[in-house]
Amino acid sequence: MKLPKYHDAEICKDQILSDNKNKSGIYMFTNKTNEKRYIGSSDNLKLRFSEYFNENYLLRNQSMAICCALLKHGYSNFSLIILEYCLITELLIREKHYQKTLKPEYNIAKEPGAPMSGRKHSDATKIIMSGRTHSDATKKIMSPSFGGMLKKEKIILIMVKLWPSE
Repeated sequence: MKLPKYHDAEICKDQILSDNKNKSGIYMFTNKTNEKRYIGSSDNLKLRFSEYFNENYLLRNQSMAICCALLKHGYSNFSLIILEYCLITELLIREKHYQKTLKPEYNIAKEPGAPMSGRKHSDATKIIMSGRTHSDATKKIMSPSFGGMLKKEKIILIMVKLWPSE
């Protein structure tokens, strides 16, 4: 089976969505202006690509380098290649293989699926997090009685509480 390659994500948008309906797999965006790449995977490629083609999605996810790059350079400056169609159970393993092999520049997380994979904190991390306590002053400031104030008023009040005038 020949895997699809789309030279221009803008021009090929409709084809990308129709070709990848009901498919799971690994894909790679390549920025044609600087050759930087992003490798991702999805159990529903059509849905995933629909998200990338939604400017509101890109704006809401600017912590992802690929979203910022798509906004900055535009879809026409990106090619898209389906690296592999695979079973859902194999997605993260295969994505990790391609990330390790190709070292894509736009992938911030070093492990596939992170940080949005729903991963769980380790027991050790949970213990550390549960050990954090707030001072009485901080607890009072965080209490619902301060809920009706504007942010600016809260900041001023916090400053007054922490650094009372002499």
